[in-house]
Amino acid sequence: MTAPAQPPATPDLLYSQDEEDLRSAVRALLADRADAPTVISATESDTPYDPQLWSSLAADIGAAGLLVPEKLGGQGASHREAAVVLEELGRSVAPVPFLTSSVVATETLLALGAEDGPAAALLRELASGARTAVLAVPFATAPAGATALTSLEGTVRGVADAAAADVLLVPTAEGLYAVEASDPGVAVSPLVPLDLTRPLAGVTLTGATGTLLADAGTSAAAVRRGLLAGAGLLASEQLGLAEWCLTETVRYTRERHQFNRPVGSFQSLKHRMAQLWLEVVSARAAARNAADALATGSPDAPLAVAVAQAYCSGVAVHAAEECVQLHGGIGMTWEHPAHLYLKRAKADSIAYGTAGSHRQAVAELAELPAP
Repeated sequence: MTAPAQPPATPDLLYSQDEEDLRSAVRALLADRADAPTVISATESDTPYDPQLWSSLAADIGAAGLLVPEKLGGQGASHREAAVVLEELGRSVAPVPFLTSSVVATETLLALGAEDGPAAALLRELASGARTAVLAVPFATAPAGATALTSLEGTVRGVADAAAADVLLVPTAEGLYAVEASDPGVAVSPLVPLDLTRPLAGVTLTGATGTLLADAGTSAAAVRRGLLAGAGLLASEQLGLAEWCLTETVRYTRERHQFNRPVGSFQSLKHRMAQLWLEVVSARAAARNAADALATGSPDAPLAVAVAQAYCSGVAVHAAEECVQLHGGIGMTWEHPAHLYLKRAKADSIAYGTAGSHRQAVAELAELPAP
């Protein structure tokens, strides 16, 4: 007799006390080291990264090793905790390589399944915060759309955080290579990005040497897993961004007076902010569902990630647009941080796949007619 199928586990969308404690620690650090004037000032340079901020976040708080098992020197936590960190990074648009190094590159290496050898050694270094790595694919690459170079020769454009990386993970037809960014055969050329807090660069390999970490089949699956985690947890960054925009807009419209009344008391503005609040609440549910599915290894994780990205990217853009508009004239100035949030939201909306590509994925995974 065939055993009845078990119903799928109910996702846990709530935050644990440990997650809230982690949030408090990260928020306090960012308030002290990555407030709006500091971030705006940092974007005036080609390399906006603050090494001391990254050291405090990655090593002192231990955020860099959240996804890495304790036996490999990490914290042994999960995607849920990493999502909390990304929510806070979204709230501050801090220029740190957490998403690209501590999530995408780390998840790619974990998917190789090595407990010793060069991949495990690199994981230990990433978990400690001593080094950073990026997956050498365009930032716009969707989880199912990754391509590989034929060999360690050629150019990859639009690689996020490549300028700050110590190691490049390069997918090729032979497999996944770890290439030192300082190798004479590696040239990293900064591009002009829309989002000044997450620089993009072109990576050109000419006679570079690297360490082969895995064969082509294993590498392709690992890259897909890394990009899936990146897309899923990017939704949490978009959630944090949208929450900041809503909170800041409500605060400002309460303080700004016109006709001897707070502008936030005008009915039309109330309706706009109420609608945005509903969108943010829904985005939180979608982002938490994706993080929980990744953390539990749910077979529905690809669907949860696609749903989260299809929805959260639009919410983040809408929240940032409303933030700029409802701040009036000050929202248009370079001195106010609203423009940083709008640029981050627009750049994130095409990162790891557009909302349209994720809707297409939802249709295929749910066996529904494509939109």
